[in-house]
Amino acid sequence: MVRATAANAQIRAFAITARETVEYARRVHDLSPVVTAALGRLMTGGVMMGSMLKGESDLLTLQVKGAGPVHGLTVTADAAGNVKGYADCPQAMMPPNGMGKLDVGGVIGAGTLTVIKDMGLKEPYSSTIALTTGEIGDDLTYYFAASEQIPSSVALGVLMEKDNTVKQAGGFVIQLMPFTGEEVISSLEEKLTHMSPITTLLEEGNTPEQILEKVLGDLDMEVNDTMPVRFRCSCSRERVEKVLISLGKKELQNLIDEGQGAELNCHFCNKNYGFTTQELRQLLSSRQF
Repeated sequence: MVRATAANAQIRAFAITARETVEYARRVHDLSPVVTAALGRLMTGGVMMGSMLKGESDLLTLQVKGAGPVHGLTVTADAAGNVKGYADCPQAMMPPNGMGKLDVGGVIGAGTLTVIKDMGLKEPYSSTIALTTGEIGDDLTYYFAASEQIPSSVALGVLMEKDNTVKQAGGFVIQLMPFTGEEVISSLEEKLTHMSPITTLLEEGNTPEQILEKVLGDLDMEVNDTMPVRFRCSCSRERVEKVLISLGKKELQNLIDEGQGAELNCHFCNKNYGFTTQELRQLLSSRQF
């Protein structure tokens, strides 16, 4: 991921290539092609938005809820390029849209996008908007304008191979600062209007820097920094133990009495954590109650 400014900091921009990150999510969750495209776009947008956070421990969560077959998507990202996500119905299918493309808007359907920012305050910041198209990029563009009053252009794309692995994934976010001049705005709008689709730019082999150069090249673009992006889940056995303890003594005792142990699954990375009856007894006798 690349972060940049242009036109004397009147514009800030982000661009990303995320093929390996999205392919990892596809493989871990065994996603259908259209759900891979949907979750991949949300992860790509989420990790760029996560990099806008200020604090090391700040977290961003994007939740899409829709009437379509996938039902919902959840993505969490931090300021260091780490992102994770899952789909409620990973195998949801949808016929191609009228242009023969993966119908992301159709598989999501009418619904809402909720953005949650946990910045260590008493209450996380939360904002919910109605989805405009369900295509993710359009919806994040609308979110920035409606909830943060930041005129933005968000382009996200995932291209699949014939064997249903991820061929390309990436995108960009271009944002205008409050003091942006009309001349700069006009120049930017002209460039964005005539730009190739993001998947075309990725397929041509453009790097994040080159993608931004195509939009901002004549506006004195300056790359501020680059950072790696990865699918990373923070789950651990210790965290899962805390979940079991949070069930309370009575529920834990019921699991012990059943004599079959317990198995918990992490939604984000699909990892299973198994606990024997003896391990549950040890948890029950721990001082944490």
